[in-house]
Amino acid sequence: MTALPTYEQKDQTVTFHYPDHDLQLTVLTPAIVRVFEYRGNNGASYAIEGNKQTATDFKLTDTGDHYELTTSALTIDLDAERHVDVYDTNGNALVTDFRGERTLLDKGVDKVHQRLVEAEGHSVTKSTVKANASYYEVVKTLAPDEHLYGLGDKTGYLDKRGFEYDNWNVDNPSPQLEILPNIYKSIPVMLGLKNGHPYGLFFDNTYKSHFDMGKESDHYYFYSAVDGNLDYYIIGGQSLKDVVTNYTYLTGRTPLPQKWTLGYQQSRWGYSASEDEVQEIADNMKKNDLPCDAIHFDVDYMRGYRVFTWDKAKYADPKKFVSSLKGQGIKVIPIIDPGVKQDPDYDKYAEGIKNNYFVKTPAGKVYINKVWPGDSAFPDFGRPDVRKWWANNNKFLTDMGVGGVWIDMNEPATFEGEIPDDVVFNDQDTPSTHKKMHNVYGHNMAKATYTGLKAQQGKRPYVITRAAYAGTQKYSTVWTGDNRSMWPHIQMMIPQLCNLGLSGFSFVGTDIGGFASDTSAELLTRWIEAAIFSPLLRNHAAMGTRHQEPWSFGEPTLSIYRKYLKLRYRFIPYLYDLFAQESTNGLPVMRPLVLNYPEDTRVRDLDDEFMVGDNVLVAPIVQKSKLNRTVYLPAGNWIDFWNNREYPGNQDILVDAPLDKLPLFIKKDTLLPWGQEVSHVAETPDTTMTFKAFGQNASYEHYQDNGSDFNYEDGEFNRYLVTVKDGDVNVTLTHSGFKPVYQTITVDLPAKSVTLTYDAANQSYRA
Repeated sequence: MTALPTYEQKDQTVTFHYPDHDLQLTVLTPAIVRVFEYRGNNGASYAIEGNKQTATDFKLTDTGDHYELTTSALTIDLDAERHVDVYDTNGNALVTDFRGERTLLDKGVDKVHQRLVEAEGHSVTKSTVKANASYYEVVKTLAPDEHLYGLGDKTGYLDKRGFEYDNWNVDNPSPQLEILPNIYKSIPVMLGLKNGHPYGLFFDNTYKSHFDMGKESDHYYFYSAVDGNLDYYIIGGQSLKDVVTNYTYLTGRTPLPQKWTLGYQQSRWGYSASEDEVQEIADNMKKNDLPCDAIHFDVDYMRGYRVFTWDKAKYADPKKFVSSLKGQGIKVIPIIDPGVKQDPDYDKYAEGIKNNYFVKTPAGKVYINKVWPGDSAFPDFGRPDVRKWWANNNKFLTDMGVGGVWIDMNEPATFEGEIPDDVVFNDQDTPSTHKKMHNVYGHNMAKATYTGLKAQQGKRPYVITRAAYAGTQKYSTVWTGDNRSMWPHIQMMIPQLCNLGLSGFSFVGTDIGGFASDTSAELLTRWIEAAIFSPLLRNHAAMGTRHQEPWSFGEPTLSIYRKYLKLRYRFIPYLYDLFAQESTNGLPVMRPLVLNYPEDTRVRDLDDEFMVGDNVLVAPIVQKSKLNRTVYLPAGNWIDFWNNREYPGNQDILVDAPLDKLPLFIKKDTLLPWGQEVSHVAETPDTTMTFKAFGQNASYEHYQDNGSDFNYEDGEFNRYLVTVKDGDVNVTLTHSGFKPVYQTITVDLPAKSVTLTYDAANQSYRA
C-alpha cells in the first residue's frame, strides 16, 4: 500500500506533500473548503474579493489508509492516490473522485476517420484531446440519482446532466439551442443533488475549461482546463438554498438595485439613430397607457461608433434631450462597447496610445481588430489604471444625465477572427495573455463601469453586461444576449434565468420578443407573460427585424401587453423586497422549483415553471398555439391568482390559458405587497402601502428605503412586520431608520379590507 503523504498545517490550511505536486486543503468556513494545487500560475482571484476565511474549528485524523478532515458541516477524505472524497455530516456522499478510467466516446475512431468526420463539418468530442502539458482534469463519480445545475446561462435545460459545455466567452451568431457548448458568459459553478443531498463545486480558473456533465459516461462527470492552477471550492449546506447562500458569500451578491430599474424598459437597435424616433417611442408609451421607465440607446447614437461620443448631427443637444426624457419619466440607457476606434484625431484613442492602455501583440504593437467602429484597439481592463481611466470616461455619459450604462461586445467580440491566445493582456500589473484574461474581460469592464457610475452619480449603479465571469454579479445586471424570435428561445428562457440565479446572478433577463429574426403577435404576447417576473424586463430587437413594440401588432396584443405591464408594476414592491433579502442571503428572485422544494423528485428537472421568491408560482405558455397546460403544484395549498380557486399541492392540474392568461398561483396564507398603478416608478417615497392576503393567516416582512442611494447601508431603511390571523391585522415597525414611514397600510383580505394608520407619538399602527 502506498504511504500517505506527509503534511504541514498553517492556520486553516493543510499542505499535503505528494511526490509530484503538493495539494492544499484550506478551510474557509465549516461549509466551504478550497482544494488547491499550484501549477505555475500566479495572481489573485477575480471572482473572490477580500478574505472569506472565518475562524473555523476542524479536525484532521490519520485513519491509516486516508486522512480525514472534519468540520461541523463536511468531512473530506484524502488518500495516498490524491483522491478527494466529500461527505456531509450524516456520512452521505456528496463529491467523490472517480477511481476508474474515462471511457472516451470515440476511442475506437482512427485518426484518418477522425479527419474525415471533421472535414464534413462535424466535431469530435473535445474532451478526448489533451491540449498540452498544462491540461488537467478532475473526474467525479456520478450517481444514478444525481441532478446537476448551475453554469450560468448555458443553453438547454435546467438539469445539465448528459450535456457538455465550454467556459470560453464567445459572441456566437448561431441560433442558441441546447447543443451549443458556450455563449457569452463563463460561470464555472455547478450545484448538485446526489441522492437528494446538496453540494456545490466552484472551479476558479479563468482559462478555457470544459464541463462534461455525464455525456461521456453515466458513471462520472468531469471538469478539465487547458491551463491554470487546480483551484476549486467544495461548498456544502443543509439545503440547496444553503449552497447558494454559501457560494454567494464566497463570490459576492447582487447589490440592492435602484427601484426604478425593476420597471419596464424598451429598446431596439435603430431607435437612437434619430431623436425624433426616440421621442415617438416615449410618446407612444404614454399614448397607449403603457408603464415604462427606460429607453435603451444602441450603437447608432454615437459619432461613427466612437465610444464616449454623441452624434450631434442626430442630437442637437443630447443633454437637453436626455433631461427632457427624464422629465417624462423615461431614463436613457446608452450602450458602450470596449472597441476604441483607431483614429489619431479621436481623443480616447489618442489617450489610450499615449498612456499605453491598449492590449498588444507579442511584438509590442497595439493589437487591432475590427468591431463596429472598424479597426479598433482594446483597453487592457486587467490593469487597475486602465479600469480607472475607463471609469472616468463614463463621466461623459453621467454628465449627460443617463440612468445607467449597457455594456456589450465585451467577450471581447471581434469581426476578423478571435484574438490570438498570445496577445498580451495584463493580470493586474503583471503581463499575461489573452489565453488567461479572455474570460474576465467583460467582468473587469463591468467593474470599471460600476466604479465610475458609483462615484459620479452617488447612486446604486445600473450596469448591464453581456459577458461575465463568476462574481460579476457584484457589479452588473446581465441578460442572455442575442436570442431569437423563436419558440425554443422562450422555452429556454426559464432554465437559463433560473440557472443564472443558482449561479449567483439575481438581476437577469432576456430580450423579450427575441432580438434576431421576426416575432409574431402570439410569440410576443406569450413572451411578455412568461418574462413579466424576470428582474430585468426589456423588450429589445435587432435592426431589420419586424418591429415588436407593444403596439406593433394592434389588438388584442396591445391590451394584453398593457395588462401585464400594469401587473408588473403592482409586483415591484415584492420584487424589491426579494432583492433586499437577496443582498444578504444570495437567494435569487426568480427560482427553479427545485430550490424551494429539493425533496420533491417531480421538480428536479422541471423546465417550464418557476417561482418568484418562496410563494409565487408561474407556469407560462411557451409553446405555439397552446390554450391550456398541465401545471404541477408542489406541497401546500395554492390559490389561482385570477379566480381565487384553491388547489391542494403535490398534483398536476389542467389550467385553461387563453392568449391573455398567464397561469399564476400564490401559496395559501401568503401576504404580498401590492404597488400602486403608476406609469413610472416614483422617485419620491410612497406614503401608503397595500398588501394582498391570500388566506386568513399570514405574515410578511416588508422593506422600505429611498430606492436610490447607499444610505440604507447606514441604517436608513424601515422594516414592517405585517401579520394576519383569522382576519385580524397587525403591523409592527421592526426597524425605523427612514422617513417618511407609511402613513397608512391597507390589507386586502379575501372578504374585506383593513386600513391601519400610523400613530407617530407611539410609533405604531392602529386600525
